[in-house]
Amino acid sequence: MYDIIIRGGSLVDGTGAEPVLGDLAIKNGLIAAMGQVDGEAREVIDATGHTVTPGFIDTHTHLDAQIGWDPDMTPVSWHGVTTALIGNCGVTFAPCKPADREFLASMMETVEDIPREAILSGLPWDWEQYGEYLNSISEKPTAINIAGLVGHSAIRYYVMGDRSFEEQASAEEKQQMADIVAKSLEGGAFGFSTNRFEPHKAPDGRSIPGTFAEPDELAVISKAVAERNGLMQSVGASPDVMEAIANEGSRLLFSYGTKAEPGAGAKSAQWLEQFSAGRQVTALTHVRSSGLLLSLSTKFTIRGEAWKQLNEANVAESLRLIDDADFVAQLVAEAEASEAKKFVGELFYLGADEVPNYTEKRSVKEMADQAGEHWAETLLRLSKETQGRALFNWHMFQKDMGELKDLLTQSSHIFPGLGDAGAHVSQIMDAGWSTFILSYWYRETGTFTLEQAVEKMTSGPAKVLGLTDRGVLSVGMKADVNVFDANEVTELQPTLVHDFPNGAPRFIQKSRGFKATIVNGAVSVRDGELTGTRAGEVLRHGQS
Repeated sequence: MYDIIIRGGSLVDGTGAEPVLGDLAIKNGLIAAMGQVDGEAREVIDATGHTVTPGFIDTHTHLDAQIGWDPDMTPVSWHGVTTALIGNCGVTFAPCKPADREFLASMMETVEDIPREAILSGLPWDWEQYGEYLNSISEKPTAINIAGLVGHSAIRYYVMGDRSFEEQASAEEKQQMADIVAKSLEGGAFGFSTNRFEPHKAPDGRSIPGTFAEPDELAVISKAVAERNGLMQSVGASPDVMEAIANEGSRLLFSYGTKAEPGAGAKSAQWLEQFSAGRQVTALTHVRSSGLLLSLSTKFTIRGEAWKQLNEANVAESLRLIDDADFVAQLVAEAEASEAKKFVGELFYLGADEVPNYTEKRSVKEMADQAGEHWAETLLRLSKETQGRALFNWHMFQKDMGELKDLLTQSSHIFPGLGDAGAHVSQIMDAGWSTFILSYWYRETGTFTLEQAVEKMTSGPAKVLGLTDRGVLSVGMKADVNVFDANEVTELQPTLVHDFPNGAPRFIQKSRGFKATIVNGAVSVRDGELTGTRAGEVLRHGQS
């Protein structure tokens, strides 16, 4: 008697091998049999016409805070993700002295747009060291598995206090940081993360601790990470800093992209191949053009008194305001005088339908020219016609999909992802990256075969993290499994909700086409809806 048998599906095992028609049986949280499976099960899932794959692994999230009040870990759990890496970009909640809790919460708010009060009220804050933090969050069951990195900003502030912002560490302090990192990995952290992106600010406006740390500091830390076979993750680091990290022998994961210029994708891929030679390096990039989401329910990034009034109003009030011709004329005049008009060519209409229009680029500027109206009038007209549902996407990253394709296909050291789930929650929604890979890069464009697409979301990132018991469909592996219709799976339109603590807003995004997602042998999502079963685990480095 098995717990679950998935019958008659197309098994794509995550290794890059071609699909094989067959069954898959699960017992006691493990894959127990594959192929033609005889016997009975407590639950049988008919996978006829469906694809069966390992669960997807998301290597770039900021669900650190959300884990405190949303054990279902949405939206990624709606998109086949069964394991998520938290603690990216240097900002974590451990190590933390009791007196520094509010500081770390405030820094997460300013860097990742996660409300401070939600962080302080939603987490127990009953830890000081990173291993204790993992112990604390493991006490609350989640719908997916969690792996964690320990952050540079928290460690530097823990060791140096206010000096951590702008001063260089002494040799003794560098070693002290390395010792904390070593202890964190021994306590279960999968590695260490650092942030060199200057616009990431603390509440007082200073770039967060670690932004300007000299490369040698990271080299000392990297040595401690390498000795424990851990991962170094970075964002915004220059090549010399990344060399200092990677040359110590640790595995390096960093955020990467390409410009919207002819040939830029191939050049970026070539640089990555050269930099990776002889090093354990993986780059992570967006799966599509990405940036801020704008609508009547959020805010339009246009300066002016009338726009301020519109942004502060709720949707019903906003609709009344834009029904006033004089008020609209004021909005148009302010838009024309604002800096926003320089970027209107990069503002695209996602629509108001069930499925967002990510790929047929409908520029607001082009739509305005065709309609013979000012671009601000187009924004307001579409918002009015859709009763405020119209959603616009300001493309800030990966603006050219052709160049992104070259980057993704011309280097073996890059993975699609960078969904940033849990961060910038009221501004950006890329958590459905895995579904987009299937709907666009596999089904619509054929850039990847199905087995290539699945490998890039399963065994590939599993190797990056150092997971040996997940990421592949094989007897004895953990039963993290997806069942979906490869001809149907797609993202649904992002929606703004107010379900964070204290009613704070965030975007969510559901999917269509997922028949089941199984985590550690239990069905967590069935036909696109959460079941309420939370069999996720806090994974620990060295124990998988």
